[in-house]
Amino acid sequence: MFKVFVNSWKVQEIRNKMLYTLMIFAILRIGAQIALPGIDVAGVIAAREAYSIGTLYSVIAGGANSNWSIFAMGIGPYITASIIMQLLTIAIPKFEQLSKEGPEGRKKLQSYSRYMTVILALIQAIGVTYTYQGMFLTNNFFVYLTSVACLVCGSTFVMWLAEQIAAKGIGNGSSMVIFINIVSNLPSGIMSLYSVITGDGAVGVAKVVAILLILIVVLVFIVCVNTGERRLPVQYSSKVVGRKQAGGRNTTMPIKVNTSGVISIIFALSLLQFPAQIGSFMPNKGEIMTKVINILDMTHPVGAILYVLLIIFFTYFYTSIVINPNEIAMNMKKNGGFIPGIRPGQPTSAYITRVVSRITLVGAICYAILALVPIALEWIFKINVGFGGTTLIIVVGVALDIVKALESQLLMRHYKGFLSE
Repeated sequence: MFKVFVNSWKVQEIRNKMLYTLMIFAILRIGAQIALPGIDVAGVIAAREAYSIGTLYSVIAGGANSNWSIFAMGIGPYITASIIMQLLTIAIPKFEQLSKEGPEGRKKLQSYSRYMTVILALIQAIGVTYTYQGMFLTNNFFVYLTSVACLVCGSTFVMWLAEQIAAKGIGNGSSMVIFINIVSNLPSGIMSLYSVITGDGAVGVAKVVAILLILIVVLVFIVCVNTGERRLPVQYSSKVVGRKQAGGRNTTMPIKVNTSGVISIIFALSLLQFPAQIGSFMPNKGEIMTKVINILDMTHPVGAILYVLLIIFFTYFYTSIVINPNEIAMNMKKNGGFIPGIRPGQPTSAYITRVVSRITLVGAICYAILALVPIALEWIFKINVGFGGTTLIIVVGVALDIVKALESQLLMRHYKGFLSE
């Protein structure tokens, strides 16, 4: 990995992309420190600490330590809009047709996602402003309106920055924004472990050592799951073109253990935390709403079970979007390819579907177990570990994607140099 970074830094084109990405990271962190106009930052921080405001989803979306900033909502509305659009793509035939029209169709769907992001950001911004109305130094309509405008513009700007990373930087834009938000919160997690050592003495040291050992094992397991794949053998029949014989080669078709990656966890988190987000906008939640929020909390057994089920569902859902066995089988048949022992056409499609379904189940269960690590640690050690399985999955997954993106950039440059010669 370090060799890839060193080699990439030597190439000016890739180095410029890396510097561009780092520049956007700096903008994101600076924006997270710019307070909303007229808000009492000290009052918001005190309220957050008193009532434990801030969930794992808020850390991923905007950062729990920036609830008072113009980037308080972060990439959250865009993630929610993406979930809704992907669900609508299956439910509405027009959107499904657009998804099959290539780049132009996907561009239209992307524009719809942007519009929906602005609408969701407006709704969430009104809720955030209403929640913190007692925290503003000057309480009047103009201050509230300015706060809503700043939150909507901030969230839209974060969405634009994510798209700029995808277009001109390294890696997937949304994933990179989430990555920097999580990394920025790691120091607070480290300080919480340090407070356990200083508070409990030898017992605290033993707890922290046990937690670190578990996290190391989890880290290794995450890398194995992310890099694991099933390789289906594919053989292409030879063809006679003119006086030459072409084809007749053997290759493999890799299928990742978890094709969805961190997307399934992010989607599951967003849905599970949605009632809590709505509840945070309500000064008087009521008994029923309070019970629902408590039950859906991931530290509650029911919430943990729903979390696992949602991860499995979204893993299958996203995999079905990315991998189309019928299309793969059709393209394989057109090019004279076949899987040994399987007839081309429908039997090949059914075989690929069966293999993908089995391996996706394994990947979904592995990710669900990893996502429960911080919850299990909190149950066992009575310590709130903010950088457990879920955050490690996201950080490691994005880091591996960055390395793959850099490797592909280096490979493309190698081919360009070869062709230019």
